[in-house]
Amino acid sequence: MTALLLALGLFGCAEPVTPPVTPPVGPPATRLHWFIPDGLRADPQTFDLFRWAEEGKLPNLKALIARGASGYSIPAFPSHTPANFATLLTGSTPRVHGVADGPMRVEGRPLVMPSVGGFSSAARKTPAIWSLLERAGKHVFLLSVPGSTPPELGPGGVTVRGRWGGWGADFPPVLFESQSAERQAAMARSARLFLVGEDLTRFVAASPSEGWAAAPASMQPPLEIDLTSAGAPLHGLLVDPPDDGREGYDRLVVSRDRVTVLATLGAGEWSDWFTTSARWKDMEVATAARVEVVRLGPGSFFRVRVLFDGLNRLSTEPPEVAAVLGEELGPMVDFPDSYPAQLVYYPEDKAAFQAEAAQSLDWHVRAVDAVYRRYRPEVFIHCVYTPNQMLTSRWWMGALDPQSVHYAEVGELERATLRDEVIAMYQRIDEAIGLAVAAAGPDALVVLSSDHGAIPLNHTVRLNNLFAERGWLATTPNPTTGVPEVDWEHSRVVFLNTYHVFIDPEGLGGDWHRASGPAYDALRAEVKAALEGVRNGAEAPLGRATPWEEADTSLGLPASRVGDLVLTSELGYAWNEELTADGALFSDPLITGYKQAVDPDSTPGLWTPFIVAGPGIRAGHRIAAPIHAIDQLPTLLRAMGQPIPEGVEGHAVEEVFSAG
Repeated sequence: MTALLLALGLFGCAEPVTPPVTPPVGPPATRLHWFIPDGLRADPQTFDLFRWAEEGKLPNLKALIARGASGYSIPAFPSHTPANFATLLTGSTPRVHGVADGPMRVEGRPLVMPSVGGFSSAARKTPAIWSLLERAGKHVFLLSVPGSTPPELGPGGVTVRGRWGGWGADFPPVLFESQSAERQAAMARSARLFLVGEDLTRFVAASPSEGWAAAPASMQPPLEIDLTSAGAPLHGLLVDPPDDGREGYDRLVVSRDRVTVLATLGAGEWSDWFTTSARWKDMEVATAARVEVVRLGPGSFFRVRVLFDGLNRLSTEPPEVAAVLGEELGPMVDFPDSYPAQLVYYPEDKAAFQAEAAQSLDWHVRAVDAVYRRYRPEVFIHCVYTPNQMLTSRWWMGALDPQSVHYAEVGELERATLRDEVIAMYQRIDEAIGLAVAAAGPDALVVLSSDHGAIPLNHTVRLNNLFAERGWLATTPNPTTGVPEVDWEHSRVVFLNTYHVFIDPEGLGGDWHRASGPAYDALRAEVKAALEGVRNGAEAPLGRATPWEEADTSLGLPASRVGDLVLTSELGYAWNEELTADGALFSDPLITGYKQAVDPDSTPGLWTPFIVAGPGIRAGHRIAAPIHAIDQLPTLLRAMGQPIPEGVEGHAVEEVFSAG
């Protein structure tokens, strides 16, 4: 590790700084503003946030760095959002807080579906910082923080849209695309939220229009498409306007009732927001939506996106906060695209992504001032997911990081444009920090950090195709798409989620229980040897395959929430659980960035900034070596004069404190 840091120039030629051990001078901070943009990479080579700040591109961060302490932070394995937000917010590794992945499997439940959701506050076994500070009498406001829902704050606290936490009405955006059995089969489960949830792309047929009271003139017979999503009625009408100088269907008429026209749109155009009513479980939820036409043509082809307001009375606690913020800020675009990424398949998708990203960043920047004016919180913890979505999308990472196989495909002029687009995103983060410094007051700690960075994704490894080829995994075709799916009763080995291989020589059907015995040991050794033998040309994708018994000591993972083998990958490779009809082991994905299941200690692209300023913090101090994410919480608690709870694995970074 030291050799790596020296090679990167993090230490320079100076002698290592000896951290002070005396207590900080003066009264502790009484307030906290902690901004945690998801996926905000900071490394000393390619995404050099500190150089950008020094050059004046990030003026608010430059000022924050000058009045505080700054450096790099290394995330915990597996370097993705649910696990690392829990790590930041508890000061412990997944071994202690329990959030080992997003969707998790546990003994006594079937493997076919996740049984614990990593984005839920219920998945975390130790208290988050907001509970600690609320007990100390602080008024807390949480905005878009993973792991914050179901809400844990008391009556005085506010929780807004902790996404994917299994709580509150959440209506993901939906792409409606011309019906295509080929495209539907190719996307398979990737067209659904987290592979198993709501539709993210829906393939629908266009049909002759009926019952439109005010259909505009069209050179070709108008075609109707059903844009209904989340139970919110919406209709589209494809038309070919006369005398517009273009052939084909090039306008979309949008209406809730086929009578009142909400918008008439061409490719790349957005409607205004309009009110509607969606359904969440058995409830009607008042919300707002808007439509973008991503692409029209050739012929009657369409690709249309319906976006919903992220705020509603069921996504905030207390419920009335949604109306207050909505009145102040308008409808909320929390982040662009979704997971898995949908805006990666057509050239026009890039502009659609950028438009959503701009809306998201604008809302979150303005929210800083609005929250402080309306609620005056003593603790404000704020996340925006847009950096992660941008750096793990198709359009940027491959062109910007030299370790990408796509790097040489882009000329320097285009690369400069793409770099400027990424820096423009960082500049909106900078703008939010400037507003926070102004609003939080001189007695506040102002902190910028992140859960993980992002690195180039070159190849995915479809391990279940390998296991099927070896006869360890049985499949059955999906009756609709024909795509093979796992036959659990007759499968003995399966790969799931980010890094888990589950093994049972007796079969994986029914409720899962960890196997044992000579047959289990022999099969696990055979699987491990097969994984170690995988090659993509001269490259070996596998970093290591760790038995579950060693996961806690070697990787900081809870042994009860991991598979029988835990896999790390080499830079540029990601494991994928999807089966394909062709049985291919390797695929070249459209997305060019990712972050999970790679060793974060040796991968600077996964590192993030840690910048803290406020009472008791040394001004203009550069932290001597990268810290670990578990060290952030105890550092902030100490700066606020709060005790560090038993069980916290991290340690306060002593050198950031002013000394007497």
